Amino acid sequence: MPCFRKIDRSDNIFRLWRGLAILLLTILLSSVTLASDEGYIEIESFNLKQSAEGYLIDIEAEIVLNKTLKEALEKGVELFFVTRFSVMKPRWFWWDEEVARSKERIGLSYHALTRQYRLIHHTQLQGFATLEDALHALGNQYDIPVEEYAPLRQGEEHVATLQIWLDVSRLSKPFQLEWFDSQDWNLSSRKKVWEIKFPPLSDEIDEEIDD
Repeated sequence: MPCFRKIDRSDNIFRLWRGLAILLLTILLSSVTLASDEGYIEIESFNLKQSAEGYLIDIEAEIVLNKTLKEALEKGVELFFVTRFSVMKPRWFWWDEEVARSKERIGLSYHALTRQYRLIHHTQLQGFATLEDALHALGNQYDIPVEEYAPLRQGEEHVATLQIWLDVSRLSKPFQLEWFDSQDWNLSSRKKVWEIKFPPLSDEIDEEIDD
């Protein structure tokens, strides 16, 4: 006489949901690992302020290097990062006019003898024990002066843009050639674009942004 075993449907449903949860968690962890391996630059906040000398900007960004760039640093390759803020005045009859700009270039290098990462900005040199500390300082820049090419009149609308990227033009020729064949050297934030009026008291990058 054949025997029949009662199937517990609730147990099967539980196993199915548990399997789906494990699969989803695996996909999420893989995505996080992949994003970290690829590297990225994400602008988190921006502030434009007025001082006695003129306008200054504060920028906070997260910068993560991929494996290729980390290995290049350890081999002695200096990486240069550019932060560019630009203010354009719209003109209906001609090209928009750039009325203000701030452009900073900072070098990131690794010194094997001291086992320190270094940031070089103009004539200033900063040393860091870890790459994470150096990237944190690189991404958080304060009191950057803005150069005005024309008077920034109160109440007039302007278009502001902000972007941070790895400047491959400062690399040696062999690495520039490698950049053409590999996306590992293409590290840049998305260009932030938003409307602004002067004088601004405080402008957050997350407000009125058009990527």
